[in-house]
Amino acid sequence: MTYLLVSRGILTAILNKITNMKIKTTLLLALVLPLIALQANAQSHTNLLKQNINKMKPKKVLIVVTSFDQIKSTGKKTGTWIEEFATPYYLLTDQGIEVTIVSPKGGVAPIDPKSALPEYSTASVKRFYGDAAAQEKMNHTLVLNDVHAKDYDAIFYPGGHGPMWDLPENAKSIDLIETFYNEGKPVALVCHAPAALKNVKAKNGDPLVKGKQVSAYSNSEETAGKTTDEVPFMLEDMLKENGANYVKGEDWHPYAVQDGQLITGQNPASAELVAQKIIAALTVKK
Repeated sequence: MTYLLVSRGILTAILNKITNMKIKTTLLLALVLPLIALQANAQSHTNLLKQNINKMKPKKVLIVVTSFDQIKSTGKKTGTWIEEFATPYYLLTDQGIEVTIVSPKGGVAPIDPKSALPEYSTASVKRFYGDAAAQEKMNHTLVLNDVHAKDYDAIFYPGGHGPMWDLPENAKSIDLIETFYNEGKPVALVCHAPAALKNVKAKNGDPLVKGKQVSAYSNSEETAGKTTDEVPFMLEDMLKENGANYVKGEDWHPYAVQDGQLITGQNPASAELVAQKIIAALTVKK
């Protein structure tokens, strides 16, 4: 009988301890679980805040223009075809997108004087020539070698015959395009600017344009415009030789194509389409 009483006493003590432990555990869980939930909720709010801050940050586009101003063999003045700069410039900046303008030499970026003639003066060109701030930027471009891909969300090259002379062999330009492309950022070029893709390589060593749909100023447009003596090579031919699937619309009509993050436009009239595709790509990346 004594043994049973002792055993019952021990058993009761054990049960009491277990009960106390359960109570303590329950209390502990009651205290801890809300804290865990609160922390998770706080982390969720922090993540949402970061996302909203990132959305609020203006996107940044690097615009690369030429420093080349005269064709030695003919003496003709050249540079950037201003419509191809002005149209995207205003479409981008009107959307709150920040742009930085750079050129191989920095400083004054030459503008093809022909592109400023009345017959080529679109609304964006007229706006540019009435915009002292925009002209100031073109007159004080940064040096291409001084910029870094990590600081921008997309890169854009306006055309003109100038880019065909000083960008295809430019090591910094080649590196920037490769970096932007490999990081999944939009790479856009219009008219003669796809000449800058000539020596750009994909990760596997092939030409970047190989197997991709690419548009640019066509042989027929160059011939019809009687400007074959102003270019170092025929742009359409070069792209095809590098394995591109060259595509085009009607001569002088707007036409642009996007293959992945590579965006290209055929001629000056295509600058607006190219800019719209840049904006759409940046919107998707938000």
